[in-house]
Order: sequence, then C-alpha cells, then structure tokens
Amino acid sequence: MGLFGFGKKADKNVPVLTVDEVRARLLTLNRETAPYQIIDGASQNVDLIAEWKIVDAKWYELFAKASINKVFRIYMKFDMDKHQVRGKDEEFTVEWRAGVPALSIAASKFQGQMTSVEFGAAYAFTEELKPGVVYNYRFSTNEIKKPIQEAVTACGWGYKGVAFGKL
Repeated sequence: MGLFGFGKKADKNVPVLTVDEVRARLLTLNRETAPYQIIDGASQNVDLIAEWKIVDAKWYELFAKASINKVFRIYMKFDMDKHQVRGKDEEFTVEWRAGVPALSIAASKFQGQMTSVEFGAAYAFTEELKPGVVYNYRFSTNEIKKPIQEAVTACGWGYKGVAFGKL
C-alpha cells in the first residue's frame, strides 16, 4: 500500500493481463446499484474516469437530499510499460437548483489524492405516523477507490495515486 493508502502494489503471484483486459475488468465494476460509474475518458485525454453518479436521475435525488455539495472523480491512465494504472483525484463543487445538480468548477477545485467520507441521516414522521429514519446515507471516496485498486491488482498491475505532476 502506498503513502496514505493512495496506491496499491501489484500481486506478484497474479499473471499480468493486457491493458484491454484491465480496462474490461474495471468496466465490469459498473453496476446499477453502485453510486459511481466508470466511463471512457477520451474526452479528457485519459483512459477511464470514475465518478459519483450525481447527474444520474436515479441517484441525484439522494445526493440532493443528503446535501452533497462535492463531486469526486478519478482520472485514470494506463502505463503499459510499468503495468500500472495511474490515478488522479479531482473534486468539484456542486450547486443544487430545484433538486437538479449544476456543476460549478470556478469556485472550488481540488486535484491530487484525497480520502473523504460524508454521511448523515434525516428523521421525520414515517408512513406509520411514527418518528423514524427517512433516509440514511454514507458516501466515501474509498467506495470508488477500493474496488478499482482491487480490480487492478487482480490483473497483476499496480495502482499509483498521483498527487503532483503528470498523470
């Protein structure tokens, strides 16, 4: 494990897969129930991007109710020579307008490596007219990072978090 858990070394006992196999393995992490998605990153000059599903209709209501005001992304590039996936974290500020997210990158932006957790709950009267939990949430950057790092190392590759310099 790298400094502060931002990296993970390749498992020497695992055969090294091709870059296409690593990409395919990472894309299999996408699932309906996950609060994040991994998408092609060609438009940002990277190989893949992992991000919260904050603009997904199924998820933005939960993010809005939880007053989540940050969008977390990981930009990933494959280093075929070193058999390493290099990742750089980025965080943007989100403004909510009538329950719909609007990304705002002018006010606040972070690049590098980070770990954060946002959590909370709301209590109100339930359908049974008794006080109870209306919603309960927890969003941790490790919900995105850990599965990515595990998938990468299962391919015989390493994961390196980049804080400064070129991705």
